[in-house]
Amino acid sequence: MNQLNFNILLADDDVDDCDFFKEALEETSVKANLFMVHDGVQLMDYLEKKTQDNLPDVLFLDLNMPRKNGLECISEIKQNKKLAELPIIIFSTSLDSEIVETLFKKGASYYIRKPGDFSKLKKVIENALTTAAAENFKQPARASFVLQP
Repeated sequence: MNQLNFNILLADDDVDDCDFFKEALEETSVKANLFMVHDGVQLMDYLEKKTQDNLPDVLFLDLNMPRKNGLECISEIKQNKKLAELPIIIFSTSLDSEIVETLFKKGASYYIRKPGDFSKLKKVIENALTTAAAENFKQPARASFVLQP
């Protein structure tokens, strides 16, 4: 795992959650470059400016963002030929079963409920990246879609 180096894009409007994610990621064994955007419009602008060759390896996407929410973003991403294969890990405070089901059907790679505990956050980020990378970021069976810390 240590030989891999991920380019991760985090889309989250909560600055504290972004800082928490960054600190947790730095304390995992995963090597990564982290880029952040803070709303859905910024996310789509960021992705549109990228070429196929320099897209992030994975997007951690919050659902509740201003200007354009995560559901709108995933729909746009999956309909865009250049972006459609971008692995998306939903990273949200809610765990509504209907929303989880919708996101699975829309093609998200995994779903993580944001843990409030720092050690659990480190564990779930590392687990998400190692599991997703081992599966070439392909969507798992529905039973394995929601990752737990």
